Amino acid sequence: MEREVVITGDGSSTIHLPEWDEQYHSKHGAIQEAYHVFIKHGLQHFCDSELKQDVSILEIGFGTGLNAFITLLEAEKLGISIDYVGVEGYPVLSDEILQLNYPGQLEASGKESLFEMMHTVSWEEKHAVSNGFSLTKQNRFFSEIADKDLYNLIYFDAFGARVQPELWTETIFQKMYEALKEHGVLVTYAAKGSVRRAMQGVGFKVERLPGPPGKREMLRATK
Repeated sequence: MEREVVITGDGSSTIHLPEWDEQYHSKHGAIQEAYHVFIKHGLQHFCDSELKQDVSILEIGFGTGLNAFITLLEAEKLGISIDYVGVEGYPVLSDEILQLNYPGQLEASGKESLFEMMHTVSWEEKHAVSNGFSLTKQNRFFSEIADKDLYNLIYFDAFGARVQPELWTETIFQKMYEALKEHGVLVTYAAKGSVRRAMQGVGFKVERLPGPPGKREMLRATK
């Protein structure tokens, strides 16, 4: 499928799929969305509620590596250690990675090599990207996930239900529920009623929260 790198509303880049008219991140701002959904209502919320110093995270849709990179930066500020697993069925190509402007947009001077490392390290192996951040990239489909009680937090960043409805079903959310530890949290930009009901159907306690720029609401689910 054709992919092209485009600039979103906050100046940060993302990848656009013309055939689906779908982006990897919000067209209103890739970085804004990542901070609002996954950091503010995910990582920071979990650390505040559970007082954890070591956090294990599963990302559904590693994609451009934006969520992972921002999480690395935030982990340093919060003084916590992150064990990060990113699952991706269709890895981003090296020439696309070179067009992404995240280190510059995030004013992460001196961290460019870490962002590059996230994309160049081998798949299916755990790598220490920094002192407090380890990364394991898994090249597989989400339906193949069979982890049990491993993660504190899930970033559910799959393509939207409009184009891939099979990723937003009770079958998938059952896998997410089982992958989380007790009191684990799943956050996503999605807010559709069918998604909320699918989460509730497998046992999650679900909250509607204010969404990022361009979206009225988002969802957070707790085990």
